[in-house]
Formats: sequence, structure tokens, C-alpha cells
Amino acid sequence: MSASASDPIGDLLKTARTIAVVGLSNKPLRPSHGVSLYMQQQGYRIIPVNPNIQSVLGEKAYASLKDVPEKIDLVDIFRRPEFVPEVIDQAIALRVPAVWMQEDVIHQPAAEKARQAGIFVVMDRCILKEHRARSLASRG
Repeated sequence: MSASASDPIGDLLKTARTIAVVGLSNKPLRPSHGVSLYMQQQGYRIIPVNPNIQSVLGEKAYASLKDVPEKIDLVDIFRRPEFVPEVIDQAIALRVPAVWMQEDVIHQPAAEKARQAGIFVVMDRCILKEHRARSLASRG
């Protein structure tokens, strides 16, 4: 299967199945919760990564990416920019193929480090909005 140069984000959303959400809150009014619930409803496996909660959305939460015992297709980051480098380092160590930084999560040096390690990086975009824009809900 060849990747489409015209829409790499669309390709990522079609191929990724397991999304580790760093900073996923168990508070329903938080953006991370609503976005993760939406992605879960679209058929993605959501793995919460937050040391302050036990579980959310029916999934066990892990303290950090390095504690997740299964293969991760995409890391979605809902943390302030100063926390991004540590998440990127863990993603590199785990050889995660893609990292997504949500809206207003911008860290150019960390993004560049990830790209140098061969990771596809999306920065300052909302995964829910990007998914909805492509209406991938009909992908079956």
C-alpha cells in the first residue's frame, strides 16, 4: 500500500489503529476526553497515558508511554509544550511511527528531533477536526 503524498494526515488516520493519548483526562469537559471519546467511537483503540488516573473510557491508564505494553501506532499529545520533549524521547525509544501534537501544542525542536528519528509529526492540529474533515467515519 503506497502512501498518498497529497494527504499524509488522511493516510495516517486510515492506517493507525492504536492511539496512545498522553495527558488524557478523566474529566468529560476536558478537550482530551472529548477528542479521545470521539476517536474511540470511530473504531480506534485508545490507550490513556496519565499518571494521575487509573482508567478512563473503559481503558486502563498508564503512567508513561514506556509503560504501555502493546504496539502504538500514534501518540496523541495533550500536554503543555514544555512536556513534549520527554514524550518525544519516549516515542523515539519505542519506535512509534507517528506523533500528533494537538492544537496549541507546539515544540519545534522536539518535532524536528522526532522527524530526524523517522517519525511522522503533526503539530498544532486537532485530530478530531482532521478526522471529521475527511469524514473517515464511513471507512467501515
